[in-house]
Amino acid sequence: MFFQQIVNWVHTLSPDVLTKGLRVVVTAALGLLLVRLLAVVTQRYLMRKSTPQRRMVVRKIIGYSGFVLVVLAVLGELGVKLTALLGAAGIVGIAVGFASQTSVSNIISGLFLISEKPFAIGDVLRIGTTTGIIQSIDLLSIKIRTFDNLFVRIPNEKILSSEVTNITRFPIRRMDLVFQVDYGQDLSRVQRVLTEIARDNPWSLDEPDPVILFTDFKESGVEVLLGLWFAKDDFLLMKNSIMTDVTARFEAEGIRFAHPRRVVRPDHPKRPGGAKGGARGEGRASAKRASAKRASRPPLPRGRLPSRSDSARTRRPPR
Repeated sequence: MFFQQIVNWVHTLSPDVLTKGLRVVVTAALGLLLVRLLAVVTQRYLMRKSTPQRRMVVRKIIGYSGFVLVVLAVLGELGVKLTALLGAAGIVGIAVGFASQTSVSNIISGLFLISEKPFAIGDVLRIGTTTGIIQSIDLLSIKIRTFDNLFVRIPNEKILSSEVTNITRFPIRRMDLVFQVDYGQDLSRVQRVLTEIARDNPWSLDEPDPVILFTDFKESGVEVLLGLWFAKDDFLLMKNSIMTDVTARFEAEGIRFAHPRRVVRPDHPKRPGGAKGGARGEGRASAKRASAKRASRPPLPRGRLPSRSDSARTRRPPR
């Protein structure tokens, strides 16, 4: 029934309207098909050696530009005057431009990043406190997936004004392991053991040579730097294996890691019993000395008070 209503409505239209509608449909279908075909041909044949982010940007530029051209062609077939429309679009564009200064800044920053090529899709980046794998590079922002599976969007303007570290830019990396050995250890023996550990590790590269450096004298021991080169895809394997190898080999060789030590020496030793106990002890000792002094004096006759002569007789004669 619904289809019959549509057929009846079409029969009521004039031939000119039907012709114009058919031309609009054909124009839109052919335009979108040509845009799609142009994007595919450009990516597969003309930009085969380009980076993935360049191909993605070119695809989006072709898609957006083609869509705008198709819309303009459809409006022209419908009889819309494009001059007035373009004038109105210019006024609207100025207003939108003032309102979207941040977006324009991000687009310009994105063009600079694409031309400079500091990173590519699949690289591991560290931007501030964020570290992850690049998923896409757009004109407004880049998308990063962190190692704990979080999605992070960073505007291009912030990336252009921040310090960006491309961890996987080069095919090999160096892992630095810093630790301390106890004072009294034979440093030449420590160096020999670390050299053997680096040589026997399956993930450590022979070229460039591993770095073994005694960097500083610390409070608890001598600081050692062990730097090993490895392929960038073997980070986790290298990290776990070298930590296990160093710990096991040092334990077998009797090499001790340095541990923080603290020696506390009080300036004044405490008296037994604390402050109150010490005060009581001094009071008891004074009382005992006074009692012994009184007991050493000779007894006085009954009914007589002590005089100065008595006290003089009880004094100790000079030596």
